[in-house]
Amino acid sequence: MKLRTAAITCATTVSIFSWALLGSAGETAHTPKEIIPYGKIDPSLLPIAYSGSEKFRYKIAYTGGVKLGELELEIRRVPGADEEFELYALVTTKDSVFNSIYPVRDVHLTRVRGEDRLPYFYEVWQKEGYNYEAYKKTVYDQQDGVVSYQRNEEDPREFKVAIPTHNEFSSFFSSRLMSFEEGESFIVPTFADKKRMEVEVKTISKDRLRKTALGAVDTIRVTPILKFRGLYDKRGDTVIWYTDDECRVPVKITSKLALGSITSTLMSYDNPACSRYTQIAQLKK
Repeated sequence: MKLRTAAITCATTVSIFSWALLGSAGETAHTPKEIIPYGKIDPSLLPIAYSGSEKFRYKIAYTGGVKLGELELEIRRVPGADEEFELYALVTTKDSVFNSIYPVRDVHLTRVRGEDRLPYFYEVWQKEGYNYEAYKKTVYDQQDGVVSYQRNEEDPREFKVAIPTHNEFSSFFSSRLMSFEEGESFIVPTFADKKRMEVEVKTISKDRLRKTALGAVDTIRVTPILKFRGLYDKRGDTVIWYTDDECRVPVKITSKLALGSITSTLMSYDNPACSRYTQIAQLKK
């Protein structure tokens, strides 16, 4: 099996945890797009999530618990820049049975700024298997609505898009700070697969997860309803569980694939600005 980067899958990641995983389009039938508002970040949550020192580590597993690899995420400040941040993601086949067969080391780096934490620069370094390497760069002009994409030494390609627009990583990290009301949805505009999509994020329910890296936690269960392929090749629903508190930690992400599913499970979390979980993070080091 080939592991490729996600939020993260969201992962999607997303798995990542990210808008990288394909959701079901069928759920949109009861919620017409024209009446769904654009999501807005809650400013009171920014000091914790964008403190500049937040780190996550996830185990990525296939159906039945077979480990595919690990995902590391970090939000850090751009050196020498005021209120600019880097969203760092590393996906590897670390400690998995696939590492000797098809090793993966993919690095994603998104730079964001402004009160909506919109992307202005995105780089990807991919090393997959023993023969594939690639470098990709995307530049976002949020003023004029132009996205420039370049792969390796190829000439850049420009895409005219409506503004504002996120990429898969900035949309994941920004949407976690928006208002979640059970049964309600909001839109996060996201540039993926060389076009801008209006991604619907729907709040499903509030659940209590008893076994997480943070202990027993109350969570908000949400699903991004996606219509683009993203960073993984998949055909199913993605569900993300965020802690229902001021830290909004994504503790679990699942995504159905054409065959089976992928689950990203939080292994460790560190953020000095999140006092609720600081002691737990220190104990787990």
